[in-house]
Order: sequence, then structure tokens, then C-alpha cells
Amino acid sequence: MDTIGLLADRLEDDADQQGTADVYANDPAAWARDKLGEHFWSKQVQIAESVRDNRLTAVQSCHGTGKSFTVSRLTAWWLDIHPPGEARVVTTAPTGDQVKAILWSEINGAFTKALARGNPFIGRVNETEWKLDKRLLAFGRKPSDYNPHAFQGIHAKYVLVILDEACGVNKQFWTAANAIATGDHCRIVAVGNPDDPGSYFARACASGRWNVIRISAFDSPNFTDEPVPDDVRPMLVGQSYVDDMKAEYGEQSPTYISKVLGEFPSDSEDGVVRLSSIRACARPGEDAPAQTGPVELGVDLGAGGDETCIRERRGPLVGREWRTREKDPVKVVAKILEVIRDTGATAVKVDSIGIGWGIVGSLREKGQQGLHTAEIFGVNVSEKSTKPERYARLRSQIWWEIGRQLSEDGAWDLSLLEEDDRERLVTQLTAPKYTLDASGRIVVEPKDDTKKRIGRSPDNADALLLAFYSAPGGADEAMGYLRAYQNAAQLRAAA
Repeated sequence: MDTIGLLADRLEDDADQQGTADVYANDPAAWARDKLGEHFWSKQVQIAESVRDNRLTAVQSCHGTGKSFTVSRLTAWWLDIHPPGEARVVTTAPTGDQVKAILWSEINGAFTKALARGNPFIGRVNETEWKLDKRLLAFGRKPSDYNPHAFQGIHAKYVLVILDEACGVNKQFWTAANAIATGDHCRIVAVGNPDDPGSYFARACASGRWNVIRISAFDSPNFTDEPVPDDVRPMLVGQSYVDDMKAEYGEQSPTYISKVLGEFPSDSEDGVVRLSSIRACARPGEDAPAQTGPVELGVDLGAGGDETCIRERRGPLVGREWRTREKDPVKVVAKILEVIRDTGATAVKVDSIGIGWGIVGSLREKGQQGLHTAEIFGVNVSEKSTKPERYARLRSQIWWEIGRQLSEDGAWDLSLLEEDDRERLVTQLTAPKYTLDASGRIVVEPKDDTKKRIGRSPDNADALLLAFYSAPGGADEAMGYLRAYQNAAQLRAAA
């Protein structure tokens, strides 16, 4: 074949390749099907097409809809449809573990699958980087020290920024994302559970500038009967998850609203503890929080069918929890004694209403026998407040000055709790409501009223408040101690 013929064939091949790239650029679902043999269900298609068409996309989603999976595929799609070297992808999440274990694990899976199917992507991928020769095409970065300069210096015609677990991504990274995705061909996509009404993610979703996609559990093909391959359906949220969340937290709880309905719960005007404040105290940081300070326990004794809850605090850190439905006082004392030894607690505050005084007396006797060295305090929350001009009862004072005020000050830390434990606490802490009596004093509703509304007793929250209560000097002493941590805690919460 002559030179002109060879050139014509090459131009034809280039045109075919360009045509294929154009098709996939316009149809990311077809790209996923042809390149990876994967199916996008309708909400995943909506996310992908929004990234195609909009500079800013926010996805507020319940659990179990494949949102992180979707943006992992969009990472590979973005690099595959653009000329080599002209596209970049930057990802972040609140912690290093979330960067590696969630999004980049999925990106590695896509890379491996494409290779196995004979459709290899360019370059090579490791735990958090995608390189072509020495050129960095995509990378995942943890918010180490929340350095606002971490994204600077990134320049390309086609930049895609992914903010995964977006409720926990601090404001500086949102600002940095906007700074590097300034061009008309650049995109930012933020995905996450809408669990924090005080987060920057919530502000973005409400701003009117972002194309917002909300995904409820009831949008899942497991509820709508949307046709999907058999291997996809088990991966998506279904009825059993919804039933579990309803039973555990209640349909009115912020956890259900966020993780099932895919909506941002709001701060209740008559709630004692504001949801946005307690969420700020639970945002993870890269550095482990300090565990210095007193190790103390709060014990809320079960009545009727309720559980006995024991909660640990280590300085400002909200620690472990132990629960039992044991009703035999001897066995309850044995359990508390076991926890004292396990934690090295120096003080134990016990709800002394009902059988509580007997438990207190038995624990003090055990101390006299040399079986532990902790101070034991009985706390009767039905007694008069130490500030009778502001609160009628001690219960109202404890809930307001510890539950509400420590949350507002960012002076306790829930960031190390496991998700189930944290969500249980958040639900119970935000459940009680308050009113003002005829004298203008704060009255927190009775525990039984809260129990009727949320379907369970707020025992876990009551135990936590007792752990932070400083007896016998009242809630002010706990407040005074914890304000020593206020500056550092507020900096973390502000981030």
C-alpha cells in the first residue's frame, strides 16, 4: 500500500477512535457496560449524566445505593474519554482510611476489571494514585492537617474533583476544590450521607448553585422493581435495612431521615441538644484525640424493660459503653465492678432513683473491701437544681449545661465511636425537648415522654451525661473542667 493509502487508513482509525470517545463521553453508562461489563441503575445514570453536564453536582444519598462505586467509575471514565495527559482527577474524604478503603479500593477494582476484560486503561494504579509514566493523572488525598494548600498547583484542561463522604470534608477543601476546577470543562462532584445540617455539604446542597440529586432507600430497585441484573440487586439497600433502622432509631430520628430518606434532618427549635452541634463533635480528624483527663463512668439503671447502660469518658473523649438487661442488683453491681477494673475509673456516678441507692451503697461497700478505688456518687436527678432560679430540677440542669452546652462549645469528642454507637447517642441526645415554666425556668421533658415519642428510653444519653457530670459540686464543675479543652475542640469543629 502506498504512503497516501497508509495515511488515509491512519486518519480513518483516528476518526473511529475519536468517534468512539465522543460516544462514551456522552454516554457514561454505555462506557461502563462496554468497558467493564457493569450496569448503572437509574440514579447512577443520573449522577453520571449530571457530572457530564454540570460543573457542580451534589449527591445526598441514603446508605447502600452505590454512590462511592459510581464516582470510582467516573474517575476511570473521565481519564478514559479525554486525551492522555489532559485530564486530572483529585479525590478526598474526611480520613485517610476512607480515602483508601472506600473510593480508591473501588478505583483499583475498576482498573483490574478492565485489564481482565481486555480493555486496559492507560497507566498504572496503586493504593491512592494513578500514574502515566511519571505523570500523576489521579490521586486521593487524606486531609492531613487540613492543609488548604494540598490541592494547589494542579492544572489541566479537564479536572474532576471528587469529595467523598462529603459531610465530613472541611470547608477549606471545598474552597480548594473550587480553586482548581475553574475551567468550563472542569467538574466537582460531592457525595455523602446528609447527616449533618451544619456541614458545608448541607450549605452547598441548599445554595442553588449545585445540581442536587437526592437518593432515598425507596428509590432503590429493590423497592421500585426497576429491572437490574441479578448480581446488582443484592448490593443495594432493601427492606430489611429500612426495617432495622426504623426499629433501632425510629422514623422521626435524624439517623433514619438521613440514612434511609436521604434528607438533611433539621435542628429542632425546642430540642435541648442541637443536631448540628453534636454532629460537629463527631467529625473525625486525622490525629487521634487526646485521652488525657479523668476516667469516669456514668450509670443509668434500667427500669421496667429498659437496659442498664454504663458509659465511659476519658477527659473530653466519649468512650466505651456497656449494656445489660440484668435485673438482679447483685449481678448489676458485679458488672459495674468489672467495668471499673477494666477502665481504671476514678469516679462512678449512678442514677440513684429507685434501686439506685442500693447499688450505690453496695459499690461503696466493695470499695471499703478493697475491691476498687473509685469514688461512688449517687445522683438523684429529680432533686432540686443547684440553680433553682433557672432550672426546677437537676435533670433539666444536667441536660442543659452538659448535653446542650458542651455540644455548643465543641467541648466533648464523639469521633472515635463506632457508627452504631454514635448514631444511637445522636438519636437519643437530640430527642428530649424543653419548655419554659411560668417562672421562665428551663424544663426538660420527663424521660417517659421522650421514650413514648422515640420508642425507646434515652438510657445511653443519660449515662453519658452522668459520666460528664461532676458530683457533688454540680454540672458547673464538669463545665469548668471541660472548658480547658474548648479552644482545641472548637478549632477541630470549625474545620
